[in-house]
Amino acid sequence: MTTPLRIDFPSFLVALGLWLPAAALPSDHPAPAKADKPAVAGAPATKVASASPMVPADPMEQLRQRLAEKLSGGKAADGAGQGEVRVSVKSAPPGAAPSGHGGGARKAAKAEAAHAGGAVHWDYAGSGGPQAWSSLKPEFAACSSGQRQSPIDIRGGLAVDLEPVRFEYQASRFAVVDNGHTVQVNLAQGNAIEVAGKRYELLQFHFHRPSEERIDGRQFEMSLHLVHKNSEGQLAVVGLLFDKGQANAVMQQVWNNLPLEKNEEMKAAGNMELADLLPGDRRYFTYMGSLTTPPCSEGVKWIVMRQPVTLTKDQIDIFARMYPMNARPIQSASGRRIMQSN
Repeated sequence: MTTPLRIDFPSFLVALGLWLPAAALPSDHPAPAKADKPAVAGAPATKVASASPMVPADPMEQLRQRLAEKLSGGKAADGAGQGEVRVSVKSAPPGAAPSGHGGGARKAAKAEAAHAGGAVHWDYAGSGGPQAWSSLKPEFAACSSGQRQSPIDIRGGLAVDLEPVRFEYQASRFAVVDNGHTVQVNLAQGNAIEVAGKRYELLQFHFHRPSEERIDGRQFEMSLHLVHKNSEGQLAVVGLLFDKGQANAVMQQVWNNLPLEKNEEMKAAGNMELADLLPGDRRYFTYMGSLTTPPCSEGVKWIVMRQPVTLTKDQIDIFARMYPMNARPIQSASGRRIMQSN
C-alpha cells in the first residue's frame, strides 16, 4: 500500500522563505506607536512615517509579492515597477458564472458588440426572429403593437357577391434576386389589378415556405405574394397558395434564372407570362392586414385566392434548399372582418 504524501504547508512556505510567522505580520489594528518624547499639550501631533511604498502594509500582498519574486527569479515583469512583480487575484463579479475556456464570455461580448453596432438583422429564427422584430428597430414597432397584422388563419369568411378582381397581367420582362429572406421577382411596368374601383400596379412577387396564410387551419406547401401599389401609396397583396402536384411553367422560369449570389439581380432573357400564375377559379378571400415582414406596416388590402395552384416536389425542393422555413407565425384575427367572393 502506498502511503499518501502529506505536506505541512506552513513548513513548505518557510522552506521557500515565504512564510511570515504571525508575530512578524502587521496587525489589522496596530497598537499606537510610543513617542520618543513626551507629548506637549497643544503641540501638533507628531506624524508617524508611513511604510516604504515598496513594502505594502497588507500582509497578503507582501506574501504575493514574495511569491512572485521567487517564481520570477527576482526579475520584474513587463509593465511592473523596477524589481517588482505583482501577482494579482481578481474575483469574479457577483452572479458571474465560472468560465471554461472563455468561449461563453467571448460570444456574449461579440453579441453585445454586434447589437450595439446595429448588426442584428431580422430573421425567421434565433435572436432576430419574429418574437424580436419589434425590438430590433423603432420603425418595426407595429410587428408587436399592431392590431391588424398578417398572416392570419382565414376562417368564417362572409360569403357575398364581391366584384371580381380584374387582372391586367401580360408577358413581361423580369429579374430574379435572392434578397437574403426569400426569392423575389422584380417586374417591368405595365401589370396591374383593379379591385373595389382602385387600380394597383404590380411591383414584385416573392415566396414563403410553408404558406404564411392558412384556410380553416390548413397550411400549404408554399405561398406566393404579388405586391401591388396604387397612386396613393396604398398596397394590395394577392396571395397564391401552392399544393404539391403538376409542374408550374412560370415557377420553372424563376428557378432557371436564380442568381449565383445573394443580393445579385439576374435579368432573364425571355418574358414571363404572368397570367399563367393564376388559378382557373378566381374566387378569393379579402381582409385588411399588414406586411408579413418588418416593418409590418398595416393598411394592406389582402386578396387570397381560394383555389391553390401546384408545384412539383422537385420545384418545391429547389426553394426549400435555400429557405427551409421563411414564414411568419399566424397572427390574431382580432375580430376583423373577412369576406369571400361567391
